[in-house]
Parts: sequence; C-alpha cells; structure tokens
Amino acid sequence: MTNFPKTPSFRLEGKRALVTGASSGIGLACAVSLAEAGADVVLAARNLSKLQTVTGQFVQQGWKAEPLMLDISDIEGTQKILAEQPIMDIVVNSAGTARHSPAADTTLEDYDAVMDVNTRGAYFLAQTAAKRMIAEKRRGSIIFISSQMARVGGIDRAVYCGSKHALEGFQKAMAFDWGPYGIRVNSICPTFIRTPLTEGTFKDADKLSWIQEKIKLGRVGEVEDIMGATVFLASDAAAMITGTSILVDGGWTAG
Repeated sequence: MTNFPKTPSFRLEGKRALVTGASSGIGLACAVSLAEAGADVVLAARNLSKLQTVTGQFVQQGWKAEPLMLDISDIEGTQKILAEQPIMDIVVNSAGTARHSPAADTTLEDYDAVMDVNTRGAYFLAQTAAKRMIAEKRRGSIIFISSQMARVGGIDRAVYCGSKHALEGFQKAMAFDWGPYGIRVNSICPTFIRTPLTEGTFKDADKLSWIQEKIKLGRVGEVEDIMGATVFLASDAAAMITGTSILVDGGWTAG
C-alpha cells in the first residue's frame, strides 16, 4: 500500500497567541481566526473596556481568550507586560496607524506618530517575543499585518508606505536571524479592507471607483479575506515558510 503524505495540521490547540490591535477590524478578525482554530488567544489593544467586551463575546462562543491592555509604541511598557505573561507561540502584530497627507505637507508629529507604531513598535514587539521564544527554546510564528503599500506607492501615503516597506525588510532579516531557532517571521499584505476606519474612504465615490479599478477581482477586501492567511502562517501547514509575504490584494500589485 502506498504511504501517502499527510497534510500538516491547520489546528492550533495548545498554542498561545497574542494579537495586537485586536479590539476591532483586521486585528479582531485575526483573533477570531486563531480562536476558531483552537488557540488560546490574548487580545491586546489600548482600549481595555472594548477588549473586555470582545473577550466576553469570545468566551460565549466557547473560545479561549483573555484581554491585555497594551500600547506597542511604549516599548519599555510592552516589554515589562509581556515578561509577566506566559510565553506566546504565535504573535500577530495588527496594531497600526495612518496619517495621510501629501508628502510636502507631512508634519514631524504625523511622521513620528506613524513610525512609532508601524515600525518602531512592530520591530520591538517582534524582538521581545522572539527573545522569549529563544530563551525558552520554543518554536514560534511571528506575523506582521503589513499592506499592499509595502510593495507600491500611493497618493498622500508617503509615510504610511515607508512604514510598511520597512516591515518587509524587518521580516526578511529577522527570518535569517531567528530561523535557526525555529521561529518563522512572515507578513500579510492586504489591499483596502472594509473596516470602521476605511468606511470614509469607501463613501467617496471617486476613491471607491479608483480602488475597484486597481483591484483585479473588482471588489474591496473584507476582514474575512485575511483570516485564512493568518491561520495558515500560524500553523504547521506553513512550517517551511519564513521571510516572505502573502499578498491579499485582489491582484492590485500584479501589474
């Protein structure tokens, strides 16, 4: 009888996952996907009240979840809080911000606000998680929620694009450094996703038309479009994947 290969598991039972930016939007969808796959999920964000409400709803679904107030732009605070937590096997960094304006009008305040979260915060969150994994000899998966704008430019998005291009560099170099310890580092690069933060953009008929023209599949993204990629990269099904990105962009960057 032929010994057929066995598909690696997409299940995450026994894994502990941290998701930042988990109180709404893409971060919340990532947290749901991991919880559905069996992980114990720590939902992290700055708004504790909102996190507690969402966590209660997770528990009602029968999922394992707990809230954690965390501001990744506070590097020392984040390091201290995570040092007091049990080790994480999976880290999904979905915390991010944007302040769009023409490049000539970018203020120092706007630049720092975006870079403090999207690059500095993301970098040191990954470092903190990886150092703990290495110290405790634990394999793991670190996932940055990046953007299609990590591959292209965009009108009024110079700082945002720069911050996401930086994530791609982090992810590749970190994969080199931490691969020998069994730590995988990847990113997910979504197109425009329908969330409370993007509704204003989609209500602008001209902007919506431009977006739909660029997305080859002819529709904007939904948070559900991110969920499968998250579970995949977190699971053993992606055991040989590191230092790369999954573009969830409907073909935007194909041409």
